[in-house]
Amino acid sequence: MTISERYRKILEQIEIEADRLYEVLPENTVKALRQVDRAAEEMQDFSESVGEIPQFQLESKLSPVLLKAHSCLDRARVLLEDAGHSKEGSTVWEMEQLVYRLLNDL
Repeated sequence: MTISERYRKILEQIEIEADRLYEVLPENTVKALRQVDRAAEEMQDFSESVGEIPQFQLESKLSPVLLKAHSCLDRARVLLEDAGHSKEGSTVWEMEQLVYRLLNDL
């Protein structure tokens, strides 16, 4: 699977999980949910053009975006775990790991 395919797949997974989390979590977790949304928003800017980025520029173009997305997901995870939603925190942790692995592969 190419970097661009993985990037788009990760973004899609984050968006799907964000929708699911909004359905299952109470309103007092809105701060954490907003962080998941921010992660998707960060990645959304490159979702169409990621396949057009030359290989030698992938790291410099995508690393800052992936780091921001990872940071947002990490904040969301901590907020969810602090609010007693460890199962959902684990789900966010898995998304963090997807972003982290892609970042390492750049």
